Amino acid sequence: MDTCELIGQPRSRPLGRARDYIEVLKPSASFLLTFIGVCVAIIAADGRLSPRFLLIALTIFVASAGANGLTNYLDCSLDARMVRTRHRALASKRIHPPERVLPLNITLVILGLVLAWIYLHPLAFAADMVGTIAAVAWRKKATCVFPQGMLASCAPVLMGWFAIKPAFSWEIVLLCVLIAFWLPLHVWSVMIAHREDYLSAGLTFFPMSWQVKDAVKVLLVFSVVLYAASIALFFTGGFALLYLILANILGILMVYATARLTASSDSKDAWRLYKLSSYPYLGVLFLTMCLDIWL
Repeated sequence: MDTCELIGQPRSRPLGRARDYIEVLKPSASFLLTFIGVCVAIIAADGRLSPRFLLIALTIFVASAGANGLTNYLDCSLDARMVRTRHRALASKRIHPPERVLPLNITLVILGLVLAWIYLHPLAFAADMVGTIAAVAWRKKATCVFPQGMLASCAPVLMGWFAIKPAFSWEIVLLCVLIAFWLPLHVWSVMIAHREDYLSAGLTFFPMSWQVKDAVKVLLVFSVVLYAASIALFFTGGFALLYLILANILGILMVYATARLTASSDSKDAWRLYKLSSYPYLGVLFLTMCLDIWL
C-alpha cells in the first residue's frame, strides 16, 4: 500500500509539478530557520559580516529544506486524513507515488551535511546530523514535541553559532532555550486551533489528550518562560536598549495572546497565537538582535 493514500488529484503540468516539489520542502519554514541561523551567526561574529555568511545561509537552508521534505514524506498519510492538510502535494497525490520526493530530499540532507563538514565546522556538522535525525524521529504529526522536536528546531541555531564560534557559552544556551520553548507554543497552538481535525486523524498525544482548558495552561507557562529567556539574553548577550525594548514588547504580546487563549479556550485565539509566534515574534526578535549589535 502507498505511504500516502485516500485522495487522488490530477497530475499537474511541468511548472505546477516543480511548485509541488518545492512545496514539499516547506520553503516558508525553511527560510525562517535559515534566517534565524544566520542571525545567530551574526550575533556570534559580533556583527562583523563576511562572504562566509552566504555559505552559512546556503548550508542551513539546504539542510532545513531536506529535513522538512523528509518529515513531509513521513507525515503524508496523516496529512491526507486532515481537512487542513489534505490539499498538500503528497497528501493529494499530485506527486505520486510519494517516494518520488525521496531522491531530492535525501540529496539535500547529504549536501547539507557535506557543506557543514567542509565549510562550516565539525560541530556544525554534528548539529545538522542530530537535528535531521531528531526531525525524522519527531515527524511533527506523529509524536509529541518533546524532546525530538526541540532538538530539531535548535539545529539551525547551533549550526550558525558553531560556524563562527565553535564553543558553548551561556548566550548560545539561552538562544537554544528560547527556540526550545518557542516550538511548543507554535506547534501546540495550531493543534488546539484544529483540535477536531487532529483527533479525527487519530492523533491523541498532547495537547489533544488533554481538555483544552487544561492544555492551554501549559502554553501559558511556556510563554512566561519564553519571555524570561528573551530578557535573560539581554544580560548575557551584551545587547543594548533597542533589544530590551523590543524583547519586552514581543514577550508581553506573546504572554497576552496565550493568556487570552487560556481565558477563552477558543480555536480562533489559538490560531492567532500560532500566527503571532512565527515571523511576527521569532523573526522580529532575531532581527532586533542583529540590528541592536550593528547600531
